[in-house]
Amino acid sequence: MCTILAIETSCDDTSCAILQSGRILSNVISSQEIHKKYGGVVPELASRAHQNYINDVVHKALSYSDVKITDIDAVAYTQGPGLLGSLIVGSSFAKGLALSLNKPIITVNHLDAHIFSHFIEEPFPAFPFLCLLVSGGHTENVLINSFTEYKVIGKTKDDAAGEAFDKAAKMLGLSYPGGPLIDKFAKNGNENAIEFNMPKPDEFNYSFSGLKTQLLYFLQKHLKENNSFIEENLADICASYQFTIINYLIKNLFKAAKEYKVKNIGIAGGVAANSLLREMISEKSNKLGMNYYIPKFEYCTDNAAMIAKVAEIKYLNKEFSNFSEVPYSRNKVY
Repeated sequence: MCTILAIETSCDDTSCAILQSGRILSNVISSQEIHKKYGGVVPELASRAHQNYINDVVHKALSYSDVKITDIDAVAYTQGPGLLGSLIVGSSFAKGLALSLNKPIITVNHLDAHIFSHFIEEPFPAFPFLCLLVSGGHTENVLINSFTEYKVIGKTKDDAAGEAFDKAAKMLGLSYPGGPLIDKFAKNGNENAIEFNMPKPDEFNYSFSGLKTQLLYFLQKHLKENNSFIEENLADICASYQFTIINYLIKNLFKAAKEYKVKNIGIAGGVAANSLLREMISEKSNKLGMNYYIPKFEYCTDNAAMIAKVAEIKYLNKEFSNFSEVPYSRNKVY
């Protein structure tokens, strides 16, 4: 039995979770509204907001879980990748707390945490499984053979899928974060109304920059003819653009699954909350007789529960970190 307090501050969500004996007792997330007016995350503002919120989310996590600070066996935090200023706030707080309690510190890779969020609640995927890690900053196909053995077999060569959604939303005059809004408006649109060219296959890698450029030129052309074009066709634009991205993700994922003879599929990361992605992965898996796994919505976006889950695995294996370790903005190579 172990009790872990975990902190996540990789981007613009401040989160703290308490895990005890394999169960998440609390998972408090404080999102930063200030970035909406800028159409994207402003790193300096994000780090300042983390400083303002972190005490509150930690106190709430302890209160909701009915766990005393003295009951904590280890403190975990996101080491990277992410915004360096934001990561420093979380790591500094976690180290200070661990030192004051005379408890070990555990560092967690943010992407590992997304992948292993599949093990927060049952049903758990059996190894090996193929995970599509898809978020605002990352899009990767990762083959998972065990908790310690996994490798990236495909990744984006430019923008991530989540970034493609958010930048498209900005072109359409939608607020940040734009991905959920495109998903919302797409429900009332025709996915075949506009034909966007899907990027050409490149092994199991992805590329989204060309698709964004297609949308930009498409909008520029039609806005010259009709200033109200976006407003009058918003649902169809969202549906068609979203379908192109999701269909591209699904095709590449299942192509990789066939190549590696994997029968278990998972998706993780913020874009895993997309309703069309969930629908299409369910349909495709059922059609092929494969098993698919999707974490709960609250575990798809950035959250400390997934940090706690990886930290628990490390704690049980006695993989503790050194207090001299520092955050990193870019991901380590698998």
